[in-house]
Amino acid sequence: MQLTGFDLLFWAAGFYSHIVLLLVLTTRRRASEFPFFTTLIASNVLRTATLYLIIHHGTKHEYFYTYWGLAVVDMALQFCVVYEMASHVFRPLGRWAPDVRKSFVWMLIGSIAIASALTCLAKPDTHIWVRSLVIRGNFFSSALMSELFVGMIALSVTVGLPWKTHVARISQGLGVYSIIGVLTEAGHNHFGTHSQIFTTLSHLRITTYLICVWYWIIMLWRNAPAARELPEEMRIHLFTLQRMVEYDLRELKNWRKR
Repeated sequence: MQLTGFDLLFWAAGFYSHIVLLLVLTTRRRASEFPFFTTLIASNVLRTATLYLIIHHGTKHEYFYTYWGLAVVDMALQFCVVYEMASHVFRPLGRWAPDVRKSFVWMLIGSIAIASALTCLAKPDTHIWVRSLVIRGNFFSSALMSELFVGMIALSVTVGLPWKTHVARISQGLGVYSIIGVLTEAGHNHFGTHSQIFTTLSHLRITTYLICVWYWIIMLWRNAPAARELPEEMRIHLFTLQRMVEYDLRELKNWRKR
């Protein structure tokens, strides 16, 4: 397999961008806050290096099976990242917000069903089953991730739950990249893998992802905005309410002892 100079440029840009992002996650102590996202970025570094070595020193079969083996790992980690982002948004205190967990599960099931249906309807313009499998697999992954991230953002807005800044930045980047991925994979399905349009769409997708990576680098380097303090009037009201509840509980205990 031969790579053009443009392809090598994208590979190098992706590899070093991931390393920079990984350094930001570790030095700014974001890794402990987002362990799955950090693992995903680290796996991308390993994936790029592994595939680069195989493409130069291995066979097409080795590249194919390694690519799809790592793609399965990547998909699993993306699911973990979705859950991680949802946990930060919907269970900031360690417990799921009321009625949200059930909605999230149904959203997950619905997203898988829709992505599967769209993938079945897709008809790649190729007679080679390997290429067809690659195109369908990429399309399924992009469709599923875009649905999950868009659905998660919509669900958080609907129920009025808090949306932490770093969580928002990560989810926004993954959501935008997944949506662009759906559009480019739809183009791959329609135009096939031998046209110049295929190459252009692939470069568009990679460029979008690199933009997202540098967006994460900048946003995760910055500190999250400090949480807003309650107005003094609201603070007094909550304090008074707490004292009233404590008083009622004491009265209830005394009544039970009688």
